Amino acid sequence: MAIKITSDSTCDLSPALVEEYNIGVIPLTVVKDDASFKDGLEITPADIFAYTAATGRLCSTSAIGEYEYTEYFRPLTESNDAVIHINISADFSSCYQNACAAAKNFKNVYVVDSRNLSTGQGHVVIEAAQLAAQGLPPEEICKQLNELTGRVEASFLLDRLDYMVKGGRCSSVAALGANLLRLKPCIEVIDGKMRVVKKYRGAYDRCIQTYVTERIQGRTDLRHDRMFITHAGAEPDTLAAARLAVAENGRFEHVYETIAGCTVSCHCGPHTLGVLFIRTK
Repeated sequence: MAIKITSDSTCDLSPALVEEYNIGVIPLTVVKDDASFKDGLEITPADIFAYTAATGRLCSTSAIGEYEYTEYFRPLTESNDAVIHINISADFSSCYQNACAAAKNFKNVYVVDSRNLSTGQGHVVIEAAQLAAQGLPPEEICKQLNELTGRVEASFLLDRLDYMVKGGRCSSVAALGANLLRLKPCIEVIDGKMRVVKKYRGAYDRCIQTYVTERIQGRTDLRHDRMFITHAGAEPDTLAAARLAVAENGRFEHVYETIAGCTVSCHCGPHTLGVLFIRTK
C-alpha cells in the first residue's frame, strides 16, 4: 500500500528528516499584531524572539481548522491508498479534533493523537513512516502508534521565565523568586499535558548538563535507536554541554539536533533545550 504520513508543523522535524521520510507537514498559524503567518513558512522562531524583544508582547498560535485539513487531505487521498496524520496533543490544541472532523470526509484518512509536542510528536511521526515502509496496513500502524505515545519522554529546560509570565502560565512573583535563586524549571509532557517536574539551580550550561544526565544516566528502559536534542536558539556552549552529557550517558544510534518551531518558541522563549526519547516499556 502507498501510505502517506503527515503531521502538524509542531512536530519540529528538521527539513532533512522530513525529506528522508517523505513526511507531509501542514503549518499552524502564528499571530503577530493581528496578522497571521504560516509556521515555518512565513515566520520563524528568530522572528518571534526579535518581535518580543522589541515590543514586550508575545506572538500566539492558532490551530489548523477543519476546512484546512480537508483541503490538505483531499489530494493526498487521491494519490495514496491511505493517509495517516499525527497531531500535536489534543490537550494543547484543537488540531486533533479538527483533523478528526476532516477525516470523516474520507474513507482512507487516519488521525493519531501524539499525546505530545515538538520532537516528542516527531518520534511518533518517524515511527509511522518506518512502519509504513515495512508494509503494515494503516489500522495496524495506528494501533502501534497509539501504544507508542505513552512511552515517549519529552522534557525541556527553560532558561528564562518571562515568556511564561507574559503567557499567563507563571506568576510574576514566582518568576522573580526563580530569577533571584537562579532556578531553571524543567517541564515534561505527562499524559499529554505539560508539568513542571523539577527546578535546577545555577548557570544554565551546568544545569543543562545535569538535566540531561539525570534524564538518561543508568536507564535500562530506553530505546537506543534515536534521540532528539531540540532547542530554541541555544548558545553553542549550551549545545556542547547537552552533547557531552548525551555522549557520556547514552548509547543512542542516532542523536538528531533540531530547532524548536514557533509553537515551543512562543510559549517557552529563547535558549530552551530538551532531550526527547522513547522508553521500551
